[in-house]
Amino acid sequence: MPARKLGLPPVVPEELAKGLAAIRATAEVPLDFPVEVEAAAEKAAAEPHLPDLDRTDLELITIDPAGSRDLDQALHIARGPSGEFVVSYAIADVAAFVRPGDPIDLEAHRRGTTLYAPDFRSPLHPSVLSEGAASLLPNEVRPALLWTITLDHRGQTVAAEVARAMVRSRAQLSYSEAQAEIDWTTPRQTLGLLKLVGQWREIRERDRGGVSLKIPQQEIQPHGDGWTLGYRAPEPVEAWNAQISLLAGMAAADIMLYGQVGILRTMPPADSYSLRRLHEVAKALRIVWPREMDYADFARMLNPARPDQAAMLNASTLLFRGAGYRSFSGGIPEDVDHAALASDYAHTTAPLRRLVDRYSGEICVALCADQPVPAWVVRDLDGLPEQMATAERRAKHYERAIIDLLEVYLLADRVGQTFTATVIEVDRDKQHGTVMIEEPAVEGRVTGDRLRLGQEVLVRLTSANYDVGAVAFEVAQTISAPSDASPPQPPPPE
Repeated sequence: MPARKLGLPPVVPEELAKGLAAIRATAEVPLDFPVEVEAAAEKAAAEPHLPDLDRTDLELITIDPAGSRDLDQALHIARGPSGEFVVSYAIADVAAFVRPGDPIDLEAHRRGTTLYAPDFRSPLHPSVLSEGAASLLPNEVRPALLWTITLDHRGQTVAAEVARAMVRSRAQLSYSEAQAEIDWTTPRQTLGLLKLVGQWREIRERDRGGVSLKIPQQEIQPHGDGWTLGYRAPEPVEAWNAQISLLAGMAAADIMLYGQVGILRTMPPADSYSLRRLHEVAKALRIVWPREMDYADFARMLNPARPDQAAMLNASTLLFRGAGYRSFSGGIPEDVDHAALASDYAHTTAPLRRLVDRYSGEICVALCADQPVPAWVVRDLDGLPEQMATAERRAKHYERAIIDLLEVYLLADRVGQTFTATVIEVDRDKQHGTVMIEEPAVEGRVTGDRLRLGQEVLVRLTSANYDVGAVAFEVAQTISAPSDASPPQPPPPE
């Protein structure tokens, strides 16, 4: 296949091509599916198990990154007669195509999750399913797990259930298209209510003590015939859409805990040492953190547009670590909360891309129908947490390695040049740390004298090494110290 079709530059530098191949080999990324898996997927696409319930009357829409083909979720929101919100959330029904123990199922267990790169996608399921027969593509009738979640007028869950149904999405929108429709036109009903429900759910998150960090995301972006790196500020609609996914995940967790069988996404609470350390970081950055203000409220006030507060947000990621999965059967487990969300929670809305979601969906459908959970689901529960942990570690290392390699690619011919940067991490020795550069959007290791979090510095690129797969900088000049002590202020309104 020509390089241009992969999203690579027309002439791929040998070092970049070798680096990508080495990363995939190290991460053991599957490059294709075995013949028997592809054959089973073709057969499954032609012979799905279809439900009797027809809900193609719902005017569902999908909201995803531009160009997506593996569409897991479709949404419809309406007002009830008493002012309540009725959220209809269709999730791709992978089990309508994949049978327990068949070649597709066994391969999905080996993979665990879809792996993404700018030039190549290694999907969890063959594309005939993930981008075709099982995907909730517009104007196509598809089997789905249809969640119906009723919220009161302030966004609090009143009732939730899920059942199999046939559905049809009416439109596929990108995040930018959905945001533009909300901002500049009279939006369709679902989008108008998504903003309202999303904002109410953000308030409910605040009331629970949960928090979503607004950290600038370093991501690979197309640029001409090749790639570049940029920091992308998410559209508000992305946060509202994410709240609907969280809503379904919390409903799934409640159903599984009530039924005493399931698998939850968990995260332990921050320990006292980490909290004390975070207070010290705020002090070093000269950001006032009132003693009476808890962490969640403090984090919500931080503005990622300010270098010192962006550094504070980056440091905050250290507070909540150790996310994992907890499976259970025949009782209610302890310590299953998701500390960042301040709620019980389950992954259930992305079964095309994540193995565990198929299992939580099957459990919830059975429990809502007052039917036994399928034996194959119960049989596999104990092994799922470790399978998913292994898959997630591989995905994180793979994605980080590709970004590191692209940083080298973008800066390979600029060794010796200087860049304006912000110090976002400092080691204990104060001589080493990490800096963030806005253009190009690079994060790299830096050496300097008495580094301080939040400093704006001029750094010189000392190395961009393909063999190491990393860039390195040294401080050439301090531009400014962290800002004077002041309480954080919320970001400006969207």
